[in-house]
Amino acid sequence: MLINDLLKNEINLSVSKSLMEDIGDGDITATINNITSHSKAEIICREDMVLCGKLWVNEVFRQLDPSIKINWMFNDGAFIKENTIIFELSGSTQNILSGERCALNFLQTLSATASITRLYVNQLESLNCKVLDTRKTIPGLRLAQKYAVLCGGGTNHRIGLFDAILIKENHIIGGDGIENIVQKTKTMYPNMPIEIEVETLEEMKIAISAGADRLLLDNFDLKMLKKAYEINQSLCSKPKLLEASGDITLKNIRKIAETGVNYISVGALTKNISAINLSMRFIS
Repeated sequence: MLINDLLKNEINLSVSKSLMEDIGDGDITATINNITSHSKAEIICREDMVLCGKLWVNEVFRQLDPSIKINWMFNDGAFIKENTIIFELSGSTQNILSGERCALNFLQTLSATASITRLYVNQLESLNCKVLDTRKTIPGLRLAQKYAVLCGGGTNHRIGLFDAILIKENHIIGGDGIENIVQKTKTMYPNMPIEIEVETLEEMKIAISAGADRLLLDNFDLKMLKKAYEINQSLCSKPKLLEASGDITLKNIRKIAETGVNYISVGALTKNISAINLSMRFIS
């Protein structure tokens, strides 16, 4: 996913809402400072991190006070060691203080997603398997977190319900079984790849026979994943793409990838995040 108009629009709206909920009709405490006072501030990371969120920080101060100067030391996607200055601000003391929390909220959250993604991606070094995100994102920050996953070296799955087909368990139940729903999907959307979730090896065989393009192997253990790979190779002249999901952790992801799956989807990239510890310090 590139920095397209859709993401730019989301950044604008997210920042606007963030400033409104924090500042409302005015920052009472900041007005105590002299209106003509100017300051310089450093933003420092207090733990190792992968940076993500420059565009959101820039937009906070663009909307608040375009005269504030921002000097970035790193680009999104950079790995930064703890106690390193990430960027500097200079300008109106009042407006730097007013924008601080909104800017750091975006930066700490998106950098958290990028950082945990990098940890998962690093576990798959030298293997031909990609780490995927999911739709388990913070409401209102879908595109932001998808962008953060890219900054961490991961790969985006579908953005939403509108851009790809993924038939899951309840779709299958509501559609009278795997064969029926795959055939109906092919009729309705003949030019779109079909991914379908399966929970057993038998369901996998049925999905392959029905003509699914990609198989989501839900909660398969290592033995089942290895068998799924063998079945895929034996039944298909052109093997289907295999995606593993369910209870994926940093401890087991490499063993899962070694079974031969093409993708591993990890909900933790966007939902089980711990905000990066950042601080702002005035230096003049």
